[in-house]
Amino acid sequence: MRTYADLHIHSRYARACSPQLTPEKIDLWCRIKGVGLVNCADFTHPKWFAEIKEKLEPEGNGLYRLKPNLRLKDPRFKEKKIADVHFIIGTEVACIYSHAGATRRVHHCLYAPSLEAAEKINQKLASRGCKLAGDGRPILGLSSQNLLEIILEADVKSVLIPAHIWTPWFAIFGSKSGYNSVTECFESLSKHIFALETGLSSDPAMNWRLSEIDNYALVSHSDAHSLPNIGREADIFEGEEISYDNIIQAIRYASPKSVAAGKDKKLPLRFAGTVEFFPDEGRYHYDGHRDCKVSLEPSETLKYKGVCPVCKRPLTIGVLNRVNELADRPVGFKPNGVLPFTSLIELDKVIAQAQGVKGRQTKAVEAEYWDLVSAGGGEAFTLVDLLPDELKKVTNERVIEAIKRLREGRVNIEAGYDGVYGVINIFKPSESVLKPQSSLF
Repeated sequence: MRTYADLHIHSRYARACSPQLTPEKIDLWCRIKGVGLVNCADFTHPKWFAEIKEKLEPEGNGLYRLKPNLRLKDPRFKEKKIADVHFIIGTEVACIYSHAGATRRVHHCLYAPSLEAAEKINQKLASRGCKLAGDGRPILGLSSQNLLEIILEADVKSVLIPAHIWTPWFAIFGSKSGYNSVTECFESLSKHIFALETGLSSDPAMNWRLSEIDNYALVSHSDAHSLPNIGREADIFEGEEISYDNIIQAIRYASPKSVAAGKDKKLPLRFAGTVEFFPDEGRYHYDGHRDCKVSLEPSETLKYKGVCPVCKRPLTIGVLNRVNELADRPVGFKPNGVLPFTSLIELDKVIAQAQGVKGRQTKAVEAEYWDLVSAGGGEAFTLVDLLPDELKKVTNERVIEAIKRLREGRVNIEAGYDGVYGVINIFKPSESVLKPQSSLF
């Protein structure tokens, strides 16, 4: 059995997040998106924690599900069967602190084996003076090491995974306030870190250029601030035995070194790869200066000595440049034991481009969207797994061709920079009408 998992989302209590992010609607949109395992989000926030305690029930395996009487339906989504969405207890926090002569701003994803363990973490954080009620993603005046110590003291099964590791402003490898290695950040506690979240602006292939990263599983999650963004990046698990322990074990043994050594072979649940953004679409892929609409490849940044050619202020150094700085391997290097990944854009964007319209919320796009997600049993299954013959039953040749090109990575890209999302185009402007084809797959 295949399970798509999104282990980093937010609630309506996190800053700049949709008020629609309730447990009931998260459950519904996970089913629409094909996500069978999701982070409960923001467990450090007192009001959200009280809400998930009330609305989620334990499955008996370290995971939770929405109480059946609270499940919502959307008449547009024709579900053959309403499947359980498994909730893992998790959150994201921001650590801002001084370390080794520099100010560090690092975000981390935390996971706990139960609501009781999460409550202990919350109590320990509050006792250290952390203000948890102001934001679903709280800012903690703790070092990364201190945070890791606290969650392990609360429960030894708790896990910390550094979040979106290359984001310039708030990440372990970020160009503005991060570190040059995991060990530099966590020092003696580094042995407890076994996975890294790639973030929207990088993909596994970029991370393979750092030999250090061979020791870590690479996970990918949406960091969704709204319901439709759930599942835009996801982990893929294969196996029948879904539980907290098995999920953590599967991730622990998904590093290239572990896979190359065959340590993942006999696990009851296997980490099988990831679904990714095209990293160029991420908001911090290239270097640049948003106010001046300046976007630069790393070689151009070097030419301008890191200074915006328009306003003469420092550029925001993006992920690609930062990877180049730390890499000890050439572009295209592929270590032994790496897991596959698929780069996608959201289905409604695919349909809009196939229809030749700019808006993703036109009636024609929406009608096509609901037909396709219903046929596939969720968006992820439609984009990745639905066979050509099944697609032909519900859509036209142009949409099928768009999905085919997307699966093959045949797209045109304008890279994102300094907080501006990149643009992925499946068709060229000259392809407003597709010529008939004898075979699309």
